[in-house]
Amino acid sequence: MIKINSKHFFMVAFTAVLLCSCGRNIIYTDSVKIPDEQWSMYDTGKFACQIDDTIGSYNISFSVRTSTDYPYRNLYMFIVTTFPSGSSQTDTIQSQLRNEKGEWLGKGVGDIREGIIPYKSNVFFPEKGEYHFKVIHGMRDTVLSGVYDIGMKISKRTK
Repeated sequence: MIKINSKHFFMVAFTAVLLCSCGRNIIYTDSVKIPDEQWSMYDTGKFACQIDDTIGSYNISFSVRTSTDYPYRNLYMFIVTTFPSGSSQTDTIQSQLRNEKGEWLGKGVGDIREGIIPYKSNVFFPEKGEYHFKVIHGMRDTVLSGVYDIGMKISKRTK
C-alpha cells in the first residue's frame, strides 16, 4: 500500500489549483518552498518576471503558507524591487495571520494555513524589462519555524 505524506499532497494540490486558476489576467505567479519549514532571514524568496506593458495597471500580492505551529499572529516582510534599469526600492509590509483571539485567518486544511497578503494595487510598471523581487521576513527571530512557502502573483487590473 502506498503511503502519501499529507504535506506533499497539499503542496501538489496547491500547485494544481494555481495552474487551474490561472486566468488571462494573471501574468505571473510562482512560489518558493522554504527548506525544512525554517525561514531564515538570510534566505530570501526570489521572484523575477518580464514586464513589457508600461501602460496597463496591475495588482501584486503575496501568499504565505504556514503550519498551525507558526508562533505569531502576524508576519512582517521586506520587499526589495529591482527595476530593469538596476535601481531598487524597499517596502515593508505587515499581515495579520491570526485575529486577536488566536483564530487563523485565510484558508486552510489540517495544519496548513494560507494567507493572501495584498501588496500593491493599481500599480504601473515604469520600465519595460525584467523586474526582480526579493522577499525577506522582518520578524525578530532570525529563523521562523512553521513556514512552508511564500508565493507572488501579479495580475492585470480589470476595470
